[in-house]
Amino acid sequence: MRSRPNRPPPLSIVTKMPPHSPITTHFRGKLTCQVRRVLPVYLAVLFVLIFFANTHFFFTPVRAAQKYRRELKYQQPLQLPTTTIPKKVWQTWKVGPLGFEQHHADTAKTWSAKNPSHRYEVLTDDNALEYLEWHYGAKGFNRPDLINLYRELDITIIKADLLRYLIMYAEGGVYADIDVESLRPVDRFIPERYNEQEVDMIIGVEIDEPAFEAHPVLGSKCMSFCQWTFAAKPHLPVMMRLIENIQEWIHELSREKGVPVSKLELDFNEVISGTGPSAFTRAVLEQMTAQNHGKEITWDLFHNLAESRLVSGILVLNVEAFAAGQGHSDSGNHDSRGALVKHHYHASGWPSRHPRRNHPMYGEVEHCNWNPGCVAEWDKNVAEWETLSKEEQDKRLASKPPPPAPKKN
Repeated sequence: MRSRPNRPPPLSIVTKMPPHSPITTHFRGKLTCQVRRVLPVYLAVLFVLIFFANTHFFFTPVRAAQKYRRELKYQQPLQLPTTTIPKKVWQTWKVGPLGFEQHHADTAKTWSAKNPSHRYEVLTDDNALEYLEWHYGAKGFNRPDLINLYRELDITIIKADLLRYLIMYAEGGVYADIDVESLRPVDRFIPERYNEQEVDMIIGVEIDEPAFEAHPVLGSKCMSFCQWTFAAKPHLPVMMRLIENIQEWIHELSREKGVPVSKLELDFNEVISGTGPSAFTRAVLEQMTAQNHGKEITWDLFHNLAESRLVSGILVLNVEAFAAGQGHSDSGNHDSRGALVKHHYHASGWPSRHPRRNHPMYGEVEHCNWNPGCVAEWDKNVAEWETLSKEEQDKRLASKPPPPAPKKN
């Protein structure tokens, strides 16, 4: 029987082609042409992607100061994970709580007693700079300019004002001067009719005497919000606006006086207008205006404020809340239900180191405590004084009774 020739196995997808077969040569040549055609395109796309991913290596990075620089146009507050004001009370002083004098310890204890759910922290002269280096250093907000400013300053009250603002921008919470007593829990700061998540900041009126706006001495401080007690969420634009206003003012003053920041000397009004209540008030009104699409917000909105008012996330309480018992501005007294804190002023010795305008014969107009009749009489006497001869002035000064002796504690 004739044997049948062996049939070759059927071709399959795994059958290997001979290396020099016509089919292999054809596909290899075709693949090489396609790769040559598209390879430059792929390389160009890859280069563009790498370029844009590393743009910061080719251009000068934005300075931190520019990043935080305020704009006069409308600003939305930063989107923060903090939906309410942090439950923390801040105070600053020369030493920590263990070194407090008794009257400071008494007022400080009221904050923990009235607010057991709040944390409490005191920054001191010894640890304040370390705190700022942590929060405003390279691993924080990267603002070495602000750290250097604080380090250079040698005026205690200016450093104290600046420090409270830097703390409140960094972490927020409630700030209170060391001589401020808590009369009511912080939870009472926001009236029930408000949604506390919509309240970014809580401030109160301190001085509401706009009738003195044109007065040469009193005019710059006759309308102001209190900054011995206030509360805020962290990272608010209004706080950075205030901080940078102070920074610009200090450097401008240094240039005008021709001395370094560390050698600056300031009078009472310069302190008030530069870092104190007047500066605080100016920044708040500027920020309210910025967040009101540029439509100006003025003090008129808060004059004779009977009840609290929420403006651009800033809750403004009437004068009785944080500044009761002053004897002016219809401030009421500390026994009222609306009084939330009491300022004892026993840590307010700084004015003695920063003189007010003190007339040689009639003293300081601030002693009138915003009494219209007293201020009018002071103005009249001072105007008359200017018409007297040098001899007559000396004669009156010689007959002036000596000042009363200071009261003993």
